[in-house]
This record gives sequence, structure tokens and C-alpha cells, in this order.
Amino acid sequence: MREKSRRYNPLVISICLVTAIIAIYWPVYSYNFVRYDDGEYVTANTHIQSGLNGKSFYWAFTASYSSNWHPITWLSLALDYQLFKDWAGGYHLVNVLFHILNTLILFYVLMRMTGAVWPSAFVAAAFALHPLHVESVAWIAERKDLLSTFFWLLTMWAYVRYVENPKLKWYLTAILFFILGLMSKPMLVTLPFVLLLLDYWPLERKFSRKLLIEKIPFFICSFVSCIITYLAQQKGGTVVTIESFGPAIRINNAIVAYAMYISKMFWPSRLAVFYPHPAGSLPAIKVIISISLLVLISICFIYLGRRRKYFMVGWLWYLGTLVPVIGLVQVGAQAMADRYTYMTLTGLFIIIAFGASEFAAKRTSASLPRQARRNSVEPRDKNIVLTLLAVAVLGGWAFITSVQLKYWKDNLSLFGHTLQVTENNALILENYANTLSELGEFDQAVEQFKKLLEIRPDAAQAYNNLGCTFLDAGKPQQAIEQFRLAIKYKPDLAQAYYNLAHALRSENKSEESVSYYMQAVKIEPDYVKAWLDLAITLNELGKYDKAIESFHKVLELAPGNVYAHGYLGLALGAVGKTDEAIQEIRFVLSVKPNDAEMYHYLGIFLEKKGQIGEAIEAYRTAQQINPDEKGVRQLLEAALKKQESATGK
Repeated sequence: MREKSRRYNPLVISICLVTAIIAIYWPVYSYNFVRYDDGEYVTANTHIQSGLNGKSFYWAFTASYSSNWHPITWLSLALDYQLFKDWAGGYHLVNVLFHILNTLILFYVLMRMTGAVWPSAFVAAAFALHPLHVESVAWIAERKDLLSTFFWLLTMWAYVRYVENPKLKWYLTAILFFILGLMSKPMLVTLPFVLLLLDYWPLERKFSRKLLIEKIPFFICSFVSCIITYLAQQKGGTVVTIESFGPAIRINNAIVAYAMYISKMFWPSRLAVFYPHPAGSLPAIKVIISISLLVLISICFIYLGRRRKYFMVGWLWYLGTLVPVIGLVQVGAQAMADRYTYMTLTGLFIIIAFGASEFAAKRTSASLPRQARRNSVEPRDKNIVLTLLAVAVLGGWAFITSVQLKYWKDNLSLFGHTLQVTENNALILENYANTLSELGEFDQAVEQFKKLLEIRPDAAQAYNNLGCTFLDAGKPQQAIEQFRLAIKYKPDLAQAYYNLAHALRSENKSEESVSYYMQAVKIEPDYVKAWLDLAITLNELGKYDKAIESFHKVLELAPGNVYAHGYLGLALGAVGKTDEAIQEIRFVLSVKPNDAEMYHYLGIFLEKKGQIGEAIEAYRTAQQINPDEKGVRQLLEAALKKQESATGK
């Protein structure tokens, strides 16, 4: 390894890097959660919302929730919830903190390996400021990207220390960080390959059996992680079958994606949170141009890499680290994703930085000996033109990053922008329409749903969501029609049966709704909301025994469900089980002490038991909470008269 230059203070460079990141990313403290994946990861994840405890630890390490096994990421988000609850800004700021740490570690590890301050600084700055990395930083659900990269870089740091001082503690530390990284996101499966590249350059280790043997534990960990990940994603239904996207389609898309990532690195425009897969519609000319470009670059860099090893290392870094996400094993319906470049572009940044630095060194120091010309990347004198060019490139990327970041402030901005820069984007159309519906913009939501159904006329979930929009807009008949279409295209869509039952009930067709509630829980036995509404409907129809049975099912699934306890109390009271009814109502009041209705019914049941004094106290409490309730006033007056009569006797 080369001796570090002492002409520049790395601490000053580090402060500049941190300042630049904060200057660009500070607005995220006011950003909200987005409905795309943030629900699964935080806002609708009850396991995360329990905070850090024994149950959340067990769940994190045993569950394949959201088609992934990344327990460290889950625990990180659980800690965030414990600290920030529903304040999305806290999660965003933690993401920014990890991005800062990743940038600094990358800078110091590269500088330690190469001894080159300014090329390392450029790579770190490009990593910190590039627009393609906005998605990884601004998206709470992508904590896994930041966390896994954090451990990736710590693995590299420990590995470099091991190479410098071959002691077991550094080797084991590298393996430990690697395992933690794999448990944050399996993207690290290619890291053993990267370590071999680092052996070649800049560590300049002589190739031997030892180099391969010492990587065996890393490769074993990668292999195990691949199996776990594949099983988790297959279980979650995210692995796309060969029948959906055949081998030719996958290979063609991978080739184009490799070229597109390079294009977007140099000219980061039309960036989107989701790029729909072209399937069989990818133009042949685009594939031909892409593969020609990749072959040409490969030949060029292999040739240059004979004397300038960083060309070959950087290029193979880029090609190799993208393999898990390039789509040969298709997971999801995206053609590519900005977040996949978070660590992979580092290889290309290395080529640019060290190549430019060597070019500058040749121009300013033609008298250097041959070996120095090959390896040294610190020019004696500053090349003003190159410096200004680097500043301009980084400044341009920083500006585009600040613009791209604004699209992440809310759902409408994010999805609206994505629809502007992509075509036939069914997934984002659905999210955009749902967001409009939630905001009460029903006409616009209906319009977007219709556009979606033009693209995917058999999209059952879209019919279901359109039905919900009609229902919220006060159009139950149109809603019922859409729910029936959803069931037609997906007969096992439990949510559609539930929504249809809810719509029928709003039209006073409670008897008919019961069968659909029952179908929903038959398909999805743990559907708490459906069980609860089924029980309430049965209670309203006077079918108390069946209602009580359904309420018990709700409480079996969700023991703390206050509504189930309250309604169960009413049902028990209706069948004469007054003591049990009082017990359920007292539970509700222990959780909701200002529930006037529950005090109202508590008074009724206490009065039935002849406990007039306690009943009067309950009525009075109900009246204090809600003074305008005439029914309670009448019950209170009647109870007082009854008490006076009993006292007179």
C-alpha cells in the first residue's frame, strides 16, 4: 500500500463531506412516510411498533415478512419506533446519519488502501451526492440499503486491517461485520468477490491459495444467505416464474439495465421510484446497442487494466455487485431500481477518480519514474482545470439530488413525478389513485383507477380499491359493482369480500352481508377486521350466540381489541350473562375512561343486578362526559326514584 500524502488534511475533507450531505438532505426531517412499502416496514407493522423486546427479537430472526429475511434491519426500525413513534422525520434523519457514516468510512477505507487523498475524496463525494442515491436515503423502507452498506464498508475496513496485520481478531471482525451486513440486506453476497478484487488492487497481494482459502467462510455465508433469501422471497410470492419472464426476456432486460445505470450515472434524469418491467416489449435495437457498449467498455478496461489495475477492478466491481439485483432471478416487477446502485456505482467512481488523477499526474509531473507513473495518483501540483471539472460535476449532481429529493416529501409528489417520467406504470398508478382517494379527491382518483384498468383490465385489487373510492364518495351501488368485479377476477381476494359485505351493510342488507364476511374469514382466518364486523352484524341481527362466538375469535387473534370487548359485553348482556357483560365493559373503561356509552350500558347492567347505587354513579359519570344525552338523564332520574322508593320503604 502507498504512503499517504500529508499535503491535505482528511479531517477538513470529512467536514466538507458531512456539511454537503446535511445541506442537501436536511429537508427530510419534515417529510412523511410514503405508502409504497413504508406501511409494511413501519406504519402497519405491529411487530415493529412493539419496540425492542423479546418478542420483536424473536420475530425479527424467525419471520420472512415482506418477502425478506433481514433481522438487523427490523431491529433498527423497531428501535426507531421506540424513539420516534409516528414522527417520520426521526426515521429520515437516522437514514441521513447512516449515509454520512457510509460516506466517511468509504473515504477513509479508500484512502487507507491507496494513500490517495483526492481520488478517495472524489469517490466519497460522488457517493454522497449522486442523485441515484436519493432513493436509498429518502425512503424509510430502504433502511436496509444504508445499514447493509454500513456493514459492507466496516467489513472492508476490518479486512484491510487484517491484511496490514494478519491477526485472527481482524479476520473474525471482518466476518462478523459481513454476517451483520447479510442480516441487514442480502445484497452483500457479492462482497467476497469484491475482497478478491481489492487483493488485486489496491492491496497488491500476490495471488495464492491462501487468498482463496481465507475467503471460503465469506463465500459460505453468502451461499447460506442466498438460500434463505430465495426461500423467503419465494414464500412471499415475489420471485417471478420463468413463465412470466422467460430467460431471453430476463437476459435482455439485464443487458439494458447495465447500460442504463451507466447512462443515469453520467446523466441522472427521469429518475423514478419504480421502473416497470418491459417484459417482451423491449426493442431489439436497444438491446444490441447496450450489449455493444458493454462489450466495448469491457475490452477497453481489460486492456487498460493490464497496467492500470483500477480500471479492471472498478469495472468488475460494477458488473459483479449488480448480479444479485440485475433481474436474472426476477424479484418483483421492476426493470431496474435506483437503490440498486447505492454501492455498485462505487466501482465506476473509482475508475473516474483514479483515472483522472493519473491523467493530471502525467500532465503535471512528466518526470516521475515509470513505476510512479503507473501507481501514484497524487499530482505534485494542482490541476486547476481538472479540479474545476470535478467541482462542476459534483455540484451538478448535488443540484439534481436536491431537486430529486423534493419528490419524496409526500405521496402525491413522488407518484405524480414517477408517472410523468415512466409509461404504463400500473403499480404507481394504483398508489397514486389510492393517495388521491385518501385525500378525498374522489373524481381524480376514479380517473386514475380507470387509466390503471386500461393497462391491466384484470387487476382485481384495482377494482377493489376503486370500489372503496366509490364507497367513500357515498356511491355504494357503484362500489358494490366494483367489488363484484374484483371477486370475479380474483375469487380468493378476502379484502374484496369484506368490502362487499361492508357496502351491502351500508345499504341495509345486513343478512346478505353476513355470507360475504364469512367468506372473507374463510379465505383469511386471521382477518381481525372481518371477524369483528361479522360479529357486530350478527349482534345487530339479534343472533347473539353466533355474535359472541365471533367476538371471542376476534379476542383470540387480538386480545386487546377494545371494540370487541365492548360489543361482546353488549351481546353477553343481551343473553342474560350480566356479570360477564359488566366484566367486559369495565375492561373497556380501563382503557377508555371517557367512553360515555360504556358507562351508560354499565349503569343498565348494574341496575339489572340490583346495584342501584353503583348504577346511579355510572349514569352520572356518563352524563358528565356527555351532558346532552337525554337517554342517560332519563335513566338516571328513574334510578334515583327507584333508590328513593327503596329508602322510603
